[in-house]
Amino acid sequence: MVSSNPLFRGTWTARKFQATVINDIWPEVLFFTLVATMVVLVTEKTSKDLTVSNQLLTVLGTVLGLVISFRTSSAYERYQDGRKMWTNIITGSRNLSQQIWVHIPADRAGKGAGVANTTVLQNVIEKKTMINLVLAFAVSVKHFLRDEPGPYYEDLYPLISFLPRYANGHEGDESERLPLWQDDDDGDRRPIATPATELNAEEGSSQRTSHDTADPEKGLPLHLPQIPSERPLKPARNPPTPSVYDYIPLLRFFKWVVHTITRAAHPRRHGKKRRRNEYVESHIPLEILLVLSNYTAWCMKNGLLQPAIATGVTANLTTLQDTLSNLERICNTPLPFAYQAHLRMSLWLYLFFLPFQIEKAFIWITIPGTAFAAFLLLGFLEIGQEIENPFNYDLNDLDLDYFCQAIQRELHLITAHTAPNPDEFIFSPLNQPFAPADRRTAQQLVASGAEYSLPSDKEKSAAPPGYASLRRTLVRGWQDVNTLTRQMK
Repeated sequence: MVSSNPLFRGTWTARKFQATVINDIWPEVLFFTLVATMVVLVTEKTSKDLTVSNQLLTVLGTVLGLVISFRTSSAYERYQDGRKMWTNIITGSRNLSQQIWVHIPADRAGKGAGVANTTVLQNVIEKKTMINLVLAFAVSVKHFLRDEPGPYYEDLYPLISFLPRYANGHEGDESERLPLWQDDDDGDRRPIATPATELNAEEGSSQRTSHDTADPEKGLPLHLPQIPSERPLKPARNPPTPSVYDYIPLLRFFKWVVHTITRAAHPRRHGKKRRRNEYVESHIPLEILLVLSNYTAWCMKNGLLQPAIATGVTANLTTLQDTLSNLERICNTPLPFAYQAHLRMSLWLYLFFLPFQIEKAFIWITIPGTAFAAFLLLGFLEIGQEIENPFNYDLNDLDLDYFCQAIQRELHLITAHTAPNPDEFIFSPLNQPFAPADRRTAQQLVASGAEYSLPSDKEKSAAPPGYASLRRTLVRGWQDVNTLTRQMK
C-alpha cells in the first residue's frame, strides 16, 4: 500500500511513476489541450469566431462534478471494504490459532480412545500443522483475489502439499483427484515473469529453487518449508510484465489498427472449432476451511475442546468464510460498463466544448485552463477506476503480501508461546504486583505469611492485617498513580 510518496522513496524507477494517474491520462489531456489551442488560434488569428454561449457550462459542470465525485467515492468505499475484510482475516486467523494452540491439550491422557495413546510431540505437530493451514488460507485468498488459480505457488504449496490428493488413498486414480488439486495441466493463464522458472521447466526440474526469485520484502518462500514439487512452483508474486503500452497508452490504438489490418490480410480458415478446455478450477480457500472445520469436528468428537471454546472456534471459522464471500463480492462486482462508458463520454464531450465556451472570457489563458480542467476531472475519474479493484499489483492497491507476512509473524509468535503454569512466573522476585503502594515482590509477600499487612503503615487508622489491609493498599496504589500521572501532563 502507498503509505508515503513512492516517487522519491528508494531507488527511482519508471514503474514508480505509475503510482500517479498522469501516466494514464496524459494522452487525453494532450488531446483536449490541442483542441483548445486550435480554438484560440482560429478565433484570434482569423475572422472566424468559434466561441459559443456558455449558458450550459455552469450547470453541466456542476452535475458532472457531482457524478465524478460519486464515482470516486464509491470506488474508495470498495477499497476501504477490502481493507476491512483483510483486517477480519488477520483477526480471525489470530483468534483461531490462539484457540487451537492454547485450548487443545498437548497431553491427552484420559481422553478418548482415539487420542489417548498419542505422544506430546505428535500432538504439538498436529496443532502446528493446523495453524500452518490458517496461514495457507490467507495466502490462498491472496492468489484467489489476483485470479491466480491452482496450488502451485512458492508461498502456498509448502503449506498444503501434505493434504490428500485422491478420493481413495494417497496414490489414486487421476479421475479421482480431489478439487483442491484440480489445475490446468496445459499451462498457466498468465506467463510467469521469471526466467529461472522457464529454465527449470525446460530442464524438467522437480523443484524450483525459491532463492532465485524470493523477495524478502514481498514474498514468503524463504520462511517456509522446502518441499519438492512435481511441477515448477510459480513465484509468490507474479505481476504482469510492464510493456511500452503501459507507459504510452496511445500506442494501443496503433496496435489495434495493425492487428486489424493483419487479420484482414490473412483471414483464418474456417475449420473445426477447437475444443474448449474444460478443467475444473479449484476453490482453494474453501478447501482449506473444510479441512479446518473437519479438524474442529474431530476435536469435539474426542473431547479435546470444551463446548465454549468449540463455539469460539466455529465462530472464527464462520468469520473467515463470510470474509471470503465479501472479498469475492468486491472483486467480482465491478461497476456496470454502461455507467462507466456514459460517464466517460459525457466528460469527453464537456471537455471538448469547454474551450469554445470560455475563449471569449479568457482568450490565451483558455489553453492552460482547459489543460488543467482536463487533468483535474480525468484524474479523479481514473483514480476511481484504478482503486475499484484493490487486490492486484498496482502501487495503489492493497499490499496483500504484507498482510500475509503479518499473519505469518503473528502465528509464529503464538506457537512460540509455551503455555506455562502460572505458578512458574507469578511468584517471581521480578514481580511487584502491588506497586507503587507496596514494592515488595510476590516472593516476599508470600514469605511474609498468609495474612497481608503493609509494614510501612503505622497510622492508627491502618486496617488490620488481612483482606482489609490488602484493599487499603490497592486504594492507595490508585491514589498514587492518579496523582503522578496527572502531574506529568
